[in-house]
Formats: sequence, structure tokens, C-alpha cells
Amino acid sequence: MRFPKFKKLYLTAVLILLTALLLVLSFPPVNSEFFPWFAFVFLFFALRNKSKTKAFFTAYVCGIIFWIGNIYWLANVTILGLILLAAYLAIYFAIFCLVINRYSLLSTGYSIFVVPSLWVLLEYLRSHLLTGFGWGLLGYSQYLNLPIIQIADITGIWGVSFLVMMVNVTFYRIMGYGLRVTQRTIKGKNLLLSVTLPALLVLLSLGYGFHKLSRTPDPGSRIPIRISVIQGNIPQVIKWQEYAKEQILGQYLFFSQRALLDNPDLVIWPEAALPGIPYYDPDIIGKVEGFFGDSGVPLLTGVVNQDNNIYYNSAVLISGAKSPMQRYDKLHLVPFGEYIPFREVLTFLETVVPIGDFQAGKEYTIFSCPISEGVMRFSVLICFEDIFPQISRQFVKRGADFLVNITNDAWFGDTSSPYQHSAASVFRAVENGVYLVRSANTGVSGFISPSGELYPLAKEESGRQTFISGHKSKDVFLKKNSPTLYVRLGDWFILTCWIIVICGICKVKKREKLDA
Repeated sequence: MRFPKFKKLYLTAVLILLTALLLVLSFPPVNSEFFPWFAFVFLFFALRNKSKTKAFFTAYVCGIIFWIGNIYWLANVTILGLILLAAYLAIYFAIFCLVINRYSLLSTGYSIFVVPSLWVLLEYLRSHLLTGFGWGLLGYSQYLNLPIIQIADITGIWGVSFLVMMVNVTFYRIMGYGLRVTQRTIKGKNLLLSVTLPALLVLLSLGYGFHKLSRTPDPGSRIPIRISVIQGNIPQVIKWQEYAKEQILGQYLFFSQRALLDNPDLVIWPEAALPGIPYYDPDIIGKVEGFFGDSGVPLLTGVVNQDNNIYYNSAVLISGAKSPMQRYDKLHLVPFGEYIPFREVLTFLETVVPIGDFQAGKEYTIFSCPISEGVMRFSVLICFEDIFPQISRQFVKRGADFLVNITNDAWFGDTSSPYQHSAASVFRAVENGVYLVRSANTGVSGFISPSGELYPLAKEESGRQTFISGHKSKDVFLKKNSPTLYVRLGDWFILTCWIIVICGICKVKKREKLDA
């Protein structure tokens, strides 16, 4: 059926809007984990019979809509920054569809492998290029789908993204075959194979997930420790005000006093929880050391440190006056938030977002602290370091028995940002097979098991987990089993995707030569 030009344009707009909307609804706060499995089908139909240029811009518009809907909370800090970041991130959508269109990948029998591999590679590149922004990965939409995400301890988050995109391609091929709208005729035998293989992979992944979730851990292989996390809920507007120092410190000490009634082995405060900078106000550390020294319980807290006029976003372990203070300096700083890349050239950006001036750390620090049954060893991910799988993996590979994420998401207001952030933490726990403990100024604080189950600090009757103050204590278990395959091999799945994409494109080129 032939449509007038304006009707085709209208249909394209509807299709890309459906894809963008379904993807936005797939992430917090809505968490519709089923939408991502077919959301891209509409975009794939929108690409039909389009030139490379039109395919690029069609996908680019779709990407812009999705990213503005997904990271809208950035507007609480900088509207211009939101627009620029969304414009950049949408490029990956556009490149994805441009390559699909150029090589007619959706019409090939091996599209069920090549297209998902291409998507995963672009997610991986986005997570690394220009310091990386691994937010909103397709696999993160499944963080509540515990059976399907267990494969992350083999493939990392990338395997989950691959599965979701593979099912999208399968649905498109089925619908295209039924509607006779695919660019190349699909034989029934090829269609059957294209459906059977994805179904088999999904079933195998689910089988692995259910098997893993049903296993009962050997009590002899786990050492329990009790940890208390504090959520101070300190408003960002008073965070660094001189007059509020005593109020902030009093808030944390009040909830810590309550937490000590639970007999914890460790108390954790959020990122930069200590008011002021100890270099200028040593009494702050003195008061905290005195409080926790009397209790005999160590404290892990975030703090802004200064050494030789250089500032660091740090975590320190305070174990009393008789034990040396241990310290970790954040390895991966937030570009345009904690520092300006190419500062000499981009000085104008200081007017776009509130930019600090921090120095990155250099050491993968493993904190250690004695307990009744030996020593607990753990590492800290500060702020958004937990969205980088390679950082968590390196910590565990170096001997961390569990991970801690301390953060302050109060910058972005009462939005979906902290929930999206905690979704990433879920995958770091599963990938590495360890507990991950979160202490966030305004939430989401709590505990994540190695299987990805999240136990938040508190829930009001409304279900609210953020912008409330309190504490929660829970037993976690030190990692004593063999490391996961992901810890041992790292991002081997990315190499596999490269091979699949290269082979797929080479095969298409060979076919084009034969058809010429």
C-alpha cells in the first residue's frame, strides 16, 4: 500500500515515539521489564526502505527522545548539559541503525546474532569513550528480573543486553515474515531457525538463572559480618554551609548511635558525609574518632581530602586512634562535574555546570579490618564508579570480599536518578558474585545479594526509598568461593561480539559482490 509522503512521515514519527516511550518506561521509576524485549521492533519497521541518511536521522531523533526521557533529572543541575549529553548519546542509536541499514542486516538469516552484537559493542564503546557513560544500558532494564540476569556472572551486563536485543530482532523477523514487509524474502526454514535459536538461548539463560537462585550456599564457605548503613538525607543546599556542620555531624552520629545497638562489625556513611574538609577542620575527624573509638566499631565514610593543595574525593576507614586510618581516592572522576577535561580549552564550561577541581586516585585500595573470624576485606566505589564493570571487577580480582558504594545523588532531586543508579549496582554484585552495600545520602541505601536481590534501607507505606533518613543493619557474607567466570576472564563477550559483527559484515559484502 502506498502512502502519501506526509502519512509516511507521520507513521515514522509514531513508530520512533513508541520505541523511545517503551524504552523510557523500561527503566525506573516505572520498571516495565517486559517492554525492552520488543521496544525496538517499531524502530526497525521505521527504518524500512529508508536511505542511509534518513535511517541515521530517524534513529537519532529516537535516541534524543529516549535519552531526554531517561536522564531528564540532569536538568536539576544543568539544562544545557542535559541537551548536550542527550545529543551526544543519541549518536550511538544513529550509528546502530545506520550500520543496520547500510548492510541490510535485519534481512539476513544471521541477524539474530549480528544485530545484538553490534548493539552491545556500541554500548561498550559508549561506556568507555570520552571517559565513558555506561548509564541506561539495555540490560539494566532487567535488574528486577533475577533469573535472566544471573548470566551476568559469565558475560557481564553485556550478555543481558545481547539477549534483549536478540529477542527484538526475532520479533521483527516474525512480524516481517507475516506482513511480507522484510527487505529480502525469508524462507520458512530460515525463519524457524531464527526463532528456535533465540528461544533456546533464552531458555538456557533462564535455566541457568533458576538453577543458580535455587542453590543453597554451603554455610562453611561463608563468613557472616553485620554492617550498618546510614542514610543522612542532608539537603544539598546546606551540605557545605559552615553553619550546618554541627547539624550534619549530629545527624550522622544520632543514627550511628542507633545502629550500634545492632552490634555491627562496620558502620558506613555516604559519599562526602563528613561536613567540611578535615585539612582545615581537624576537630571533625577528632570527634568522629572519639565517638567510634569508644564503641570499638570501625566507620567507613566519604570525605573530601586535601593534600598539597590537591583535592580528592575519598573514602576513609576510621578504626580508632590506635589503628592507622585507611584511605581510598576515587579513581574515575565525573567529567564536567569533578573536573574539566582539556581545561585550558574548555574554560567556558564552568558556566554550564557546577564543576569541582579534584584529582583522580591511582590505587585500587583494598580496605582490611579484623573481625572475630579473621579479616574482612572490601573495596569502595564512590559515586558513579559502580556503573563501570571493570572497576568493580579489578577490586574483586585483587581480593575484595564484598563491595561498598557510597554516593550522593541529592544533586538530582526527588527523581528516578537514584533508582537508575542502584540498578547498576545490582549488576556489579551479580557479575562478581559478592554482596554490595550501598550508603547514599538521600538513597537508595541498602544491601544487594550476589544474586542481585536488593534490600533497601527503608520503605515508607508509599514505597519511598529516597529522601528519608535512617539506618539499616544486615548480615552479609564474605566471598570465600572461587571467583566468577566474569572476574576471571573479564569482557571476553565483547571480543566475541566483535568477531560476530566483522564476520557478518564480511558475509554481506561477499553477497553484494555476487549480486553485482
